[in-house]
Amino acid sequence: MELIIDNAYQNHEVFQFAEKELKDYWKKMQEKSDALQLQGSYRLRLELAAGGESCHETEQSTMAPDGYVIDTGEQGGVIAGNSPCSVLIGVYSWLQSAGCHFLRPGKKYEVIEPLSGLDALSMTEKKTASLRHRGVCIEGADSLENILDFIDWLPKMGYNSFFLQFKLPYTFMARWYHHENNPLLPEEEFNMDRAEAYTETVRREMKRRGLKLHQVGHGWTGDVIGFPAVEWKPASRNPTGEETGMMAQLNGTRALFHGIPMNTNLCYSDETVMKAFTDQIVRYAVQNPDIDYLHVWLADEYNNVCECDSCKMELPSDQYVRILNLADQKLTEAGSTMRIVFLLYQELLWPPQKERFQNPDRFVLMFAPISRTFEESYQIRPEYGAVMPYRRNEIRLPVDLNENMAFLRAWQEIFHGDSFVYDYPLGRAHYGDFGYVRLAEVIGHDIERLGDMGLNGYISCQELRAALPNALPNYIMGKKLFDPFLSEERLEKEYFSAAYGLEGERVREYLKAVSALCSCDYFNGKGPRENRVVADRMATLEKMAHEFLPFIQEHAKSCGEENRSYWIHLEFHSEYIRRLGKALFYLAAGEREEAGKYWSEFCTFLQQHEIEFQECVDVYRVIEVGQHYTGF
Repeated sequence: MELIIDNAYQNHEVFQFAEKELKDYWKKMQEKSDALQLQGSYRLRLELAAGGESCHETEQSTMAPDGYVIDTGEQGGVIAGNSPCSVLIGVYSWLQSAGCHFLRPGKKYEVIEPLSGLDALSMTEKKTASLRHRGVCIEGADSLENILDFIDWLPKMGYNSFFLQFKLPYTFMARWYHHENNPLLPEEEFNMDRAEAYTETVRREMKRRGLKLHQVGHGWTGDVIGFPAVEWKPASRNPTGEETGMMAQLNGTRALFHGIPMNTNLCYSDETVMKAFTDQIVRYAVQNPDIDYLHVWLADEYNNVCECDSCKMELPSDQYVRILNLADQKLTEAGSTMRIVFLLYQELLWPPQKERFQNPDRFVLMFAPISRTFEESYQIRPEYGAVMPYRRNEIRLPVDLNENMAFLRAWQEIFHGDSFVYDYPLGRAHYGDFGYVRLAEVIGHDIERLGDMGLNGYISCQELRAALPNALPNYIMGKKLFDPFLSEERLEKEYFSAAYGLEGERVREYLKAVSALCSCDYFNGKGPRENRVVADRMATLEKMAHEFLPFIQEHAKSCGEENRSYWIHLEFHSEYIRRLGKALFYLAAGEREEAGKYWSEFCTFLQQHEIEFQECVDVYRVIEVGQHYTGF
């Protein structure tokens, strides 16, 4: 059976890509399904839901949540969306209903089931995303292929955005190509020129899919003082007197904070600093008009804000809003309508006392509760109490969810514009949940509450290679960001059935039991390192994983080809959690020498197997988190 596509916008690259994807997956489905090998044709039409004359997105359509309509039968039908990206998301939704399972980044991990008959192509669905912002921010160590696989996966899950941190996401790629934290692999050549070329490739692939581009974030402060910042590393030269004079004064001294430009705040009351900062913003925005959301943040460290006589008279957030307002004025004069994302993070959790946004439509609030617990989800309450008092360079970051919500509510009293949360479940917390099931449920429950929190989306700051034992958390995240009313249990069962076949439910119950024994907070350094409960649970986990291993090994040999990688990764995961669990057992038991021994053995085990399992676990980041947070 031939697939014929009537493409209403053949010259638009997102529509061209959607047509190509339909044809590619149709061929894969034909190979599996006798029903598609019959004579005849199947005709699909791709179009904008509004049926407009042009495919160019207006400001109104850019601000509207993605929506699509699918109406297909046994002979064909229509897939329409209110934007090109929405059409592509609708295409993937239709393919999933026809048995194409996109379970994790990488086409080789897709599972395509044979059609029961042509009636399986019939679908009537009209959906509008509940949230405008649905995306992921790059973290960890990533090859170009890792990034491209992830971008390819995003619209399949209903995401519409990707955040390329910094002006150039050099450090995230350099960590992989230089094989940081793995001395067993030789360092590969990688430099700024290659990073720029790879970044252009990434941007191009995003554009083909109609994904929103977020860029920069931290790094502005380094640029202002002559230290372009694309990584969290010490400066390679000493600053000049003029550069030093622009830096924050701490304990009577102005200097790079611990030698690192990325972490260095400035003297934000200084008119020279304000002008240089805002000029940098405008210059970059004008030179990069394809950016949809430009993130303007301060330094990535806290308790290091300026203590000079002028700065200490007001909150950092008052200075921050003043700088943002000046940038808005200059952008307007330059003719730029680029949206600016501002950050609630560290000192900036405390809202300004005096300053207010002069043009709130320019700005998007981003709530970044980096210190929160992931042992539970947010609970919506009538009140959360007052925010803790601000003490310059003596702040404590809130772990408690109600404390975090108090800060958000305080900001929402003075800013009523667009907003989203920038959260971190797959940035560090996931290493503490070996089963991924409990964390996926926390993510899902958080997303269900975003509307009541007054937020219009979610960007996940995370490693892209977060798929050990599988990619359930990102799967749940994407699906529920589009439709938070989807059943968590149904999504889990759908995922495990596709990944592990008839034994999917048994694997799910096993990984749920593994999750129940784990603690995201403990692995992330929250609470005392000596913890009898954690030690006892790690001992139980080792026994449970050992007992379940023969079942995994049996099915790794006997399963179908498309499911084999999931079983092989589950087998690797079994040894991963037994080794790491043993190190955690001794750490929690207070036996640090033994803990160090088993941690070292675990790291060597990871390093030895990195190439084989590179796509599912970020070795650089596991080791970094274990050493900087867990206590090894």
